[in-house]
Formats: sequence, C-alpha cells, structure tokens
Amino acid sequence: MKTITVLGATGSIGDSTLDVVARNAERYRVYALSAHRNVDKLLALAARHRPEVISVSDPQAGAGLAARVREAGLECRVAVGPDEVVAVAATPGIDCVMAAIVGAAGLAPTLAAARNSRTVLLANKEAIVMAGRLFIQTCRQSQVALLPIDSEHNALFQCLPPPREGVAWAGSAGNGEGIRRLILTASGGPFRTTPIATLATVTPDQACAHPKWEMGRKISVDSATMMNKGLELIEAHYLFDMPAARLDVLIHPQSIVHSLVEYIDGSVLAQLGNPDMRVPIAHALGYPDRITSGASLLDLAAAGRLDFEAPDEDRFPCLHIARQALEAGEGAPCVLNGANEVAVSQFLCGAIGFSDIARVNDGVLQTMPPAGAPASLDEAMALDREARRLAMQQIERLSS
Repeated sequence: MKTITVLGATGSIGDSTLDVVARNAERYRVYALSAHRNVDKLLALAARHRPEVISVSDPQAGAGLAARVREAGLECRVAVGPDEVVAVAATPGIDCVMAAIVGAAGLAPTLAAARNSRTVLLANKEAIVMAGRLFIQTCRQSQVALLPIDSEHNALFQCLPPPREGVAWAGSAGNGEGIRRLILTASGGPFRTTPIATLATVTPDQACAHPKWEMGRKISVDSATMMNKGLELIEAHYLFDMPAARLDVLIHPQSIVHSLVEYIDGSVLAQLGNPDMRVPIAHALGYPDRITSGASLLDLAAAGRLDFEAPDEDRFPCLHIARQALEAGEGAPCVLNGANEVAVSQFLCGAIGFSDIARVNDGVLQTMPPAGAPASLDEAMALDREARRLAMQQIERLSS
C-alpha cells in the first residue's frame, strides 16, 4: 500500500482526493491530513480515514484540537501552526503528497514535500507561479515524481510523450520534440456572454456561480476573471518547459476537452472527460496505471456538440495581464499572484468591484520595480509581501 498525505484536505480537491482513495482502499493508506481552520470537517475526515497525523495551520482554530481528538477516540498525532504543516509535508519517505493548499500559503509545504516525498501531486498552482524555477529545480534535485492535478495540465501530461528521464516529472514535456503548441481550454466562466458594460456591477455570489465546476470561492472568482487561465499559462510554462509563444488558450464552454497538444505534423491530441476533478486525481494517483475514479463516463452522443472560440481579452483583461507577467518572467509571476490574491479577497468582502480586480493587478505590475526570479522560499515570500502591500495601495486609491 502507498502512503498519502493530503495538504488542504477540507477543500474541494481534498474531498475529491479522499473519495478516490476510498474507492481504491486496497492501494492507499492515509498518513496525514491538513487544514487551515475547518477543524470540524477535519475531525470528520480523520474519523473516516484514520490518519496518523492531522494538522491545522491556524493556531487559534487548532486550540483544544488534541482534546477533541481524544474525546472522539481517535489515535492520531496533532500538529498545530503553519510551521507544523510544513513539517508534516516534509515527512521523509511518504509515497505521495497531494499539494492542495490554496494560494501563497501552499508554497512552503509544497516545497517541503518536493524535497522529501516520492511523488508530489500538484494542485496548488500558486507554488509554481510564485517560484517556478526554484520549484522545478527542487523536484529535479530530489528526483521526485511531479504530476499535475489541474485538469488542463493533467490533460496535457496525458497527451505528451512520456518523460525520457526515468522519473515521471512533468518538467520535460518529452523534451519538447515535435510539439508546436500546448493549448489550454477554458470554460469562459459565468460571464462568457454577459454584456461587458455590466461586469462592473456583478456580485461575489454571481462570480462564484461557475457553470461547470464546483470550486472554492477564490478559484471561482479567478475563473470568472480568467486570471485562473492566466496563472495556468504560467504554470504550463514551468511544468512543460514551453515558451510563452507556444502556449495558447481556447474557450470551450462544455468543459469536456480539457486541453490539447498540437504537433508539427498537424496532429492534435486532446484529453476528454466529464468535468470532474476525480479524473485527473485518479490518473495522477495511479500513474502509470489507471484506477477507478468514480466519475461518470463521457457520452459524446448525449453531449451533442463541442464548441470553441478565441478568448476576448476586452472581456477578460486578467488573461492579457497574466500573459504580460509570463513574458516579463523573473519575479513578475510571483508579484502578479500576490496582487491577485489581495484583489480577489477584497472583491469577495465587498471592498472593490469585479472590474477593479484587473485594475489592481495591472497597477501593481506597472508599479513594482523589476525583481529577479526567487531563488529561495524567503525571496519568494518577500516578493509576495511587497506585491500585497502595493495591491492595498492600489485599492485605497480606487476607494478614494
């Protein structure tokens, strides 16, 4: 049996991961589960999956957790605080770590997992957006198997030649030979056909009402602005060692084709499936074997049609801003990620409007002095802090 740690176990990716694990109980044993502050759900998951360790990053939420574990009759070690989550992620010899902590908070534990585990399943795109060069170098040095969980990157991985280095990490894209373009698909979110003039007045609940995927509120807003797809372009650049000029995006509202690889001979390979995160999770968990995911089978006759269109950057300026950051390289992607996390948070609490998210992101990128690519965790977090400070300045200007 393989041991698995799930970082961000109480989120949507954690739910899907543990569902796949439960369907393949003869293959996997849960070693550790982590959460930020959702202690009630974490305890319920611990009662079902019986991990050796549970960890909560928020010290206030974790207060009294050990007593609750004893009261529930659970036999697991309790670790509380952000440093403890990193320590859990760094446990040597764990077969598989699902990195599903949302945002910049996931960078330190994901890097720790890359240094110490055998396989990292990467669902925390911010880790590679913030410190892509550092993260890929860490995976290479550790000879860790790095497998992408985002449905788009997992689809690309499935359609690319197998790695030639013996280690199944995604950084080589089969050495790129014969590949013309990597094409990421996007649903277009809830505002694909909404009149542009009305976008400034949309509410957080409207922005979080994704037509195809069930996700957390932050990533749902990123999907609505298409910043999520912009961050995925940056992620694809690092994961597959592919220059920006050979990365494209297509709007595909049915969310059945998850991404495509175009080869120089004119062939285009695509990965198709119903929009269910258990599919890429099961692929990565079982790789190179195939295992049961629990997802319903795709019925193309019932689907009827597959539509595609080019993204409208007037409607989705965040996609253009993310591409600018990718082309600028160095520290720009890290800066953009920090600014966007602040802008989305402020939108969700009602401090700024939906269209202001793009204004804040662009303003920070234009204001922040050029910075080199982070060479360490400390450098990445310092860039992130400065980007957040400048984002709040931009928000104060908008408010006044």
